[in-house]
Amino acid sequence: MFQYRSVLAQIRRGASDRELARSHAMGRRKLGEFRALAVVQGWLDAEAPLPEEEQIAAALAAPKQAASTVSSLESHRQRIQEWLEQSVPGTAILAALKRNHGYQGSYSSLYRMIVSIRGETPPAATVPLAFAPGEAAQVDFGAGPKLLHPDDTVRRTWAFVMTLCFSRHQYVEFVWDQTVATWLGCHRRAFEWFTAVPRRLVIDNAKCAISKACIHDPVVQRAYAECAEGWGFRIDPCPPGDPPKKA
Repeated sequence: MFQYRSVLAQIRRGASDRELARSHAMGRRKLGEFRALAVVQGWLDAEAPLPEEEQIAAALAAPKQAASTVSSLESHRQRIQEWLEQSVPGTAILAALKRNHGYQGSYSSLYRMIVSIRGETPPAATVPLAFAPGEAAQVDFGAGPKLLHPDDTVRRTWAFVMTLCFSRHQYVEFVWDQTVATWLGCHRRAFEWFTAVPRRLVIDNAKCAISKACIHDPVVQRAYAECAEGWGFRIDPCPPGDPPKKA
């Protein structure tokens, strides 16, 4: 029991399992089991006095299954869960635990704890968007292929895409730029190709359409606003920073 108490004192001073095993104080497997037991018993609190040898003996005599199945990170479970909710990566969590909380375990132990926490977290609910025929179309620019320009140079193109939300029919046009004039011209040709105009257009916040992106009061580019008034559709910009709502 004196050996266990000595090892416990060294653990509380920050000694790792590898260091203790190298000094032949105790084997790695036994050290892992003893460290887990110390966590359960609250012996790693540096402010508390070391347990007496009789206490250690009594704890070791208890069924080992209870100690071996408890993670050495159990006391940090709530803290780890809060970090995961803030999208903190596992490597950063491990560094914070070692730096601020004296954790000396491996990343594999932390990984098992992360898997356990995520397994208890219900999946995020999603609601598919539903549209009536002619209700809306989604519009955006995408990267297009490199094509031969009229000036005999190969240049990058942009793909203007308008997709009807109900039928998923698409109009695609490759253009050389994303200017306001190009944006408006593509709209006109798309409407002519569909032989109809949707009641509203769901768009991303391209500069040729939205002068200032905002959740509650976006500023629409004047020429585009006049285009919407003339063709009779409503401009419905996506909220900035919300990818699931983008076209």
